[in-house]
Amino acid sequence: MESISMMGSPKNLNETFLPNVANGIKDASKTTIGIIGSGDFAKSLTIRLIRCGYHVVVGSRNPKLAAEFFPHVVDVTHYEDAVAKTNIIFVAIHREHYASLWDLKHLLTGKVLIDVSNNTRVDQYPDSNAEYLASLFPDSLIVKGFNVVSAWSLQLGPKDASRQVYICSNNVQARHQVIELARQLSFIPIDLGALSSSREIENLPLRLFTLWKGPVVIAISLATFFFIYSFVRDVIHPYVRNQQSDFYKIPIEIVNKTLPIVAITLLSLVYLSGLLAAAYQLSYGTKYRRFPPWLDNWLQCRKQLGLLSFFFAAVHVAYSLCLPMRRSERYLFLNMAYQQVHANAENSWNEEEVWRIEMYISFGIMSLGLLSLLAVTSIPSVNSALNWREFSFIQSTLGYVALLISTFHVLIYGWKRAFEEEYYRFYTPPNFVLALVLPSVVILGKIILLLPCVSRKLRRIRRGWEKSHVTEEASGSVPHLSPERITVM
Repeated sequence: MESISMMGSPKNLNETFLPNVANGIKDASKTTIGIIGSGDFAKSLTIRLIRCGYHVVVGSRNPKLAAEFFPHVVDVTHYEDAVAKTNIIFVAIHREHYASLWDLKHLLTGKVLIDVSNNTRVDQYPDSNAEYLASLFPDSLIVKGFNVVSAWSLQLGPKDASRQVYICSNNVQARHQVIELARQLSFIPIDLGALSSSREIENLPLRLFTLWKGPVVIAISLATFFFIYSFVRDVIHPYVRNQQSDFYKIPIEIVNKTLPIVAITLLSLVYLSGLLAAAYQLSYGTKYRRFPPWLDNWLQCRKQLGLLSFFFAAVHVAYSLCLPMRRSERYLFLNMAYQQVHANAENSWNEEEVWRIEMYISFGIMSLGLLSLLAVTSIPSVNSALNWREFSFIQSTLGYVALLISTFHVLIYGWKRAFEEEYYRFYTPPNFVLALVLPSVVILGKIILLLPCVSRKLRRIRRGWEKSHVTEEASGSVPHLSPERITVM
């Protein structure tokens, strides 16, 4: 394994400085970058380097065949010739082929080797690919980087999140050179220090929605539960009691009853975690005590829970707009018209029902609009344009307003039916009653936190006040604070 070099590097390394470096070469076209490997990543990287003005030499096991897939300005040759022509080399081959470079060990001495490889599983090997490469070539300067960038991003140009490139190396000068190279290729380099960070960098592309797993499982579980609950109440109950077949309601009506309940429940979970965190701080009288792991993970997943809430609410709106298009709904309208004619009723206007539906729809539109605002401000590009106070106002204050309006939306939907016996089928409460439980708890908890006596104490705690200090000052002994005690989470 190579040693950590903090003060310098071999003499020939000074010749590899990149364009726009103060002590280096200023013309990119005179800088040669080597690539070992001729796969898709190597081809895309070559195109990117050429567009940025670099000269590229590619080492391949079969240069005659590989040359057909590279631009004519690229020098495609054998490994040995490619290594001899440059001092910065991208190693674009798999881990199992590193040993094929063993015969070139004397030519790689003092040269920067950029490992871009990835594995197929998280922690697939005891050591990272970059550390393994460093153990094979201890006299070379190993840098881990560019493995989180796809060949597609390299060829079309980096955009948005794909612009970030994580780089680490035990040699500071080599790491800085690769960081400058990343900038020249229009990427945003992130320095992660020593080569020991390479294991974490190699695991990054293998993670699949790490923060989304919990929220998605919760959303699917809630949707499944409320779908079965609605199915039993609205389909099974009429069939058992009156032999009435309402199975046609399953694709749209039952699904549409499930969606809003899941949406408002997920939105409540977003803010319930904050209330529990505030209660935890009030209970212990300090903000420096670490939250339990389950609460800490919950707080980190609030964005995902909110976006899933917006998704279910948006789909609910789409389903609701499609309700009048159903053939069953048209038959119901015709039956109602026939019954009105049969009863010789000229006017079926119901003032109370008209007002209820008008307010129900209005509150639904307002809650969806606020949820849309919350979702848009969670986008990184929009989020970065807001200061902390603006972001907190939208996500916290307007978020609670959205939850309050959504609760009114559900209350108006239920109206008097919560007190009518016929809606308690199989002795179970209606769906909207269940949907109101968690939002009501969250709103009540927020009201308690807004009480002057509670909010004042919580504000002092979040500014650094600790209950233990008051007890120690009262007893006359204030011990010296250790660094562990004042560590901010």
